[in-house]
Amino acid sequence: MNYSCYIFDFDYTLVNSEDGIIGCFIETMKDFQLPIRDRDAIRATIGMPIEDAITLLTGLTGNRMESFLNTYRRHADTIMTPNTHFFPDTIDTLKRIKNDGGIIAIVSTKTRNRINEKFVQDGYDHLIDIIIGREDITACKPDPQGINMALDKLNMQRSQAIYIGDSIYDAGAAQNAGISFAAVLTGTTDSQQFSAYPSVQMMSALSELK
Repeated sequence: MNYSCYIFDFDYTLVNSEDGIIGCFIETMKDFQLPIRDRDAIRATIGMPIEDAITLLTGLTGNRMESFLNTYRRHADTIMTPNTHFFPDTIDTLKRIKNDGGIIAIVSTKTRNRINEKFVQDGYDHLIDIIIGREDITACKPDPQGINMALDKLNMQRSQAIYIGDSIYDAGAAQNAGISFAAVLTGTTDSQQFSAYPSVQMMSALSELK
């Protein structure tokens, strides 16, 4: 492997969680008696900060948005993890990095506890050295705060690390943190959208990671 530290996004990078996310949105929209948005509209928001996604999909802001988010999280307790699945090559890729002596981190706008729940449930939590989630930061991607926090906690130099993600939020965060970026085309962002950002690799699947 070419780096000492591999930092990953979570949704649409390591896992396909769209059924869980879409399910949580639909159930919460029902609770709030809001128009139910179609799957494609909800799917297109995956990867952006959840607060922004709620406002975009529902028009809610301020306290109403926060109330929606709290209800969404209650639904996530039962819906999210059972409907989140590792991509076929995720675990083999993580094992390959660990076998080569690499360090693995996750920096995501999903909560740390929810990410950890998936890895524990499937018995792969030993592959992850650190998780930085939504509850650990005050600014979401493309702000580099999460990446910077992971590098500091792991005592890693920027030249040693690469961030792997599926969205322009991920690409922007890597750029703002001053580290390399690899784009994986397993989400809703295509290669043309990534062209505005520096990238060391464009991948159709994680198994192509170098």
